[in-house]
Amino acid sequence: MDPDRWLGVELRHLIALEAVSREASFGRAAVSLGYTQSAISQQIATLERIVGEKLVERPGGPRKVSLTEAGELLLRHAEAIVSRLSAARADMDALGSGQAGTLRVGVYQSVGEHILPTLMSRFVEGWPRVEVSLEEAANDVELLGQIERGELDLTFADLPLPEGPFEHAEVLRDPYVLVLPADADDPDTTTLAAAAGLDLIGFRHCRGLNQLESFSPEPLRFVFRSDHNGTVQGMVAAGLGAAVVPRLTVDEEDERVRVVELDDVPPRTIAVAWHRDRHRGPAARAFVELAQQVCAGLRTVSA
Repeated sequence: MDPDRWLGVELRHLIALEAVSREASFGRAAVSLGYTQSAISQQIATLERIVGEKLVERPGGPRKVSLTEAGELLLRHAEAIVSRLSAARADMDALGSGQAGTLRVGVYQSVGEHILPTLMSRFVEGWPRVEVSLEEAANDVELLGQIERGELDLTFADLPLPEGPFEHAEVLRDPYVLVLPADADDPDTTTLAAAAGLDLIGFRHCRGLNQLESFSPEPLRFVFRSDHNGTVQGMVAAGLGAAVVPRLTVDEEDERVRVVELDDVPPRTIAVAWHRDRHRGPAARAFVELAQQVCAGLRTVSA
């Protein structure tokens, strides 16, 4: 096929393909985009003619439509193109707003509890015209996806970052600790081997946990998982197990548990990440610098 025919592919064709895949119906896809059903059908037909492949299975009647293998392949490229366009639009909005406007920041639980209050207090004082919009999630994978799509300007995340269009600045190294019930016996060692053989309470979605397990001399046995720091610590306090977690996730004033330093586990490294292809304005740069300053204070307190 003449490759110049691909120049006829328009963004609206790709958006229509994504909507049909998502809704499994031409009619519902049309409603979601504010088009008529015939318009969606025409856009899909035009796209199929340009690429020279059948993209959508049309079973007829009440049965759902679905993408063919070629349609699924093209959809993956379409999603990336639409994502980059969203990021470009977000760039233009940020550029036009200057030092005012909205800064969208992703956070997860331990950061929101221990770092964010001081950081926000100092940022608001220095940048009173910038509104900070916070997006909270149980883990950083979802937040990094929003960075890639241009839905967030910055997010806290654990290093190493997954593959993607990201740049980052390190802000804190958070050591792993063993959390035990207050009345538990002293462990034989202050290494990760102390956790081997124990019933462990862990986080459900935690990229760092997979890295941690690779350092253990024996497989770690998890009997319960949760995405909430308080739930993990509460289960330990109730005597249902122990936990190997980053120190920042622990309420060390809780007298029901005690914390044992681990000597042989590399710390969790927390960073602030952003989209490398997006413009990062002065407010975003100031937020990252303040995060580093606030976290430097946390390191001093810990030491």
